[in-house]
Amino acid sequence: MTQQRADHRPYFFLSYAHTPGYGGGSDPDMWVERLFQDLCGHVMAMTNLPAGSPAGFMDREIRSGEGWSERLGNVLANCRVFVPLFSPRYFASEMCGKEWYAFEQRAIHHRARSNQPAEAIVPALWVPVQPSQLPGPAERLQFNHRDFGDRYVSDGLYGLIKLTLFAQDYEQAVYHLAKRIVHVADTVQIGSGRPLDFRLVPSAFGAPGSGAGAPRPMRISIAAPTRHDLPEGRNPEYYGDNPQEWNPYHPAAARPLAYVAEELVRSLNYQAVVTSFDEEPGQREGKQPPSTPEILLVDRWALQDEDLRRRLAAFDRENRPWVTMVVPWCREDHQSRAAEAELTEKLEQTMPVKMRQGRAFCRVAAKGVPSMEAFGQILPQVVEVAAQQYLRHATVYPPAGGRHSERTRLMGPMGNTRFIPDMHDPATDAEDV
Repeated sequence: MTQQRADHRPYFFLSYAHTPGYGGGSDPDMWVERLFQDLCGHVMAMTNLPAGSPAGFMDREIRSGEGWSERLGNVLANCRVFVPLFSPRYFASEMCGKEWYAFEQRAIHHRARSNQPAEAIVPALWVPVQPSQLPGPAERLQFNHRDFGDRYVSDGLYGLIKLTLFAQDYEQAVYHLAKRIVHVADTVQIGSGRPLDFRLVPSAFGAPGSGAGAPRPMRISIAAPTRHDLPEGRNPEYYGDNPQEWNPYHPAAARPLAYVAEELVRSLNYQAVVTSFDEEPGQREGKQPPSTPEILLVDRWALQDEDLRRRLAAFDRENRPWVTMVVPWCREDHQSRAAEAELTEKLEQTMPVKMRQGRAFCRVAAKGVPSMEAFGQILPQVVEVAAQQYLRHATVYPPAGGRHSERTRLMGPMGNTRFIPDMHDPATDAEDV
C-alpha cells in the first residue's frame, strides 16, 4: 500500500495593507503580527502539521536580502487558503490587489481543470468596510462575517485586539477564523500552481487610484464553430451547441474557455458579458463608436466558414483598437497542429490589422496561445490595452451647462460617469494601426 505524501504547504497566506508609521511611535503593524501568530497557533492545534512546517505566511517572514517578488510568488502558488484583512486601506493597495489576483488565478485554473467549485478565499474584517467600498472581487464573495460574532462585525479584529474589554470576543473570532481556514483548506484542496512574476501581475482591484466603485464593462466575444457546423473532419470534442461552449484546451480543461475568460476578467474588477461574434450583428456594421472594450477570442477553424470569414475581414478593416484579439491554439490538439500552417495563413489574410495591432504581447496573443496557463498570463495584459483604447476612442461628453472643467467626463454604457485619465502614450500611439 502506497502512503499519501504529507502536504506541508502553508495553510494560509495573510494578505494585509501596511499602515504607515506616525510620530516615531511603535510599529503600527505589530497587531497584525499578533493576529498572525494567534492564527498559526490555532491551525497547528487543529491539524497534524509536523514541527517546523509553516502554518501560515505573512510578508514579515521575508528575510532581508531575500527576493520578495520571488518569495511572494512561490507562497501564493502553493498556499492552501488566502486570507485578506479587509480595511479601507487594503482596497486602496495595489500590492494587496496583486496578491489577491495571483491567488484567484490559481483558483480559476483549478475550476477550469476540474469543473468543481473552488472558493478558497476566507476574508477577515480588520476594520469594518462599507459595502460601497468593496471592489467587485470582494463584493462577490459569499461569506457571512456574523458567524464570528456581532462585536467582530461592528468593530473588526483591530477594535477587538486593541481593547482589553473585548479580549474574549477577539479570542472567539480568531478561533472561528482558524477553524474556517482549516475547513476550507481540507475540503477545497486547490493544487499548487506556477509562480507568477509580480512585476507583471495586475491588481484585482483595478488600476491604482481607480477606487472601488462599480466594475468596469468588458465584452468577451467568441468567433468559433458549433458542433453542428464544423468543417468536414474536424473533431467535435472541442465544441458545443453554441460558440460560447468552445473548449480549445480539452481535455486538460473541463470548462469552455469563454467562462474561464469571464472569471479572469471579473477577477480584474470588470463586469464581463460573454457573447458570440454574431450575436449583435448591428454593432459589427459600419464605423460605430465603441460601446465597451472587447476581447475577441478566435478559433482559426472558424475561418473555414467563408461567410464568417468575410464578416471577420470586414470587421478587421474597421480598425477598432478597443477590440483586442486572442487566438487560443492548443499544441496538444494534433489535428490543429497538422493544419496550423494553412489556418495561420488564412487568419493573417483575413485579419491583418488585428494580427499586427497593439503592443508586442497583443501580437503574441494573436499568433496563438498554446495552453490554459499561458492564456491566464496574457489575458490581463490584452484586457488592459482594450480598456485604455476604449477610453481614448469613446465619445466624450462635456459637462452640463456649457462650461468646460479641467477634465472632461466619459459616459459609460451603463450611464456611469467616469473621469478620463490622460491615456496618451506616444509609444502606444505608434503601434496603433
